[in-house]
Amino acid sequence: MKQMPKEYYEQLEELQAVDFALVELTLYLDTHPTDYQAIQQFNQLAKKRKQLKKQFEAAYGPLEQFGHSYSNYPWNWDDAPWPWQV
Repeated sequence: MKQMPKEYYEQLEELQAVDFALVELTLYLDTHPTDYQAIQQFNQLAKKRKQLKKQFEAAYGPLEQFGHSYSNYPWNWDDAPWPWQV
């Protein structure tokens, strides 16, 4: 397995933490759809996640498939390990 720099793992862990919080807030909001503070927190985390993803991909390449991430030229999906490979 390819060893990545320390920052790769730190950024990936931060993305995973934000993703976890977003999933939990989604489940909460399914049963509490009028909780304004939870909606604000969800929106703040969604914005943060977008920024973290952009930073991660600029440094290490695409993170998601199915049109959620762009590819550089040449096609660079095989340049870095997939997140589940680290």
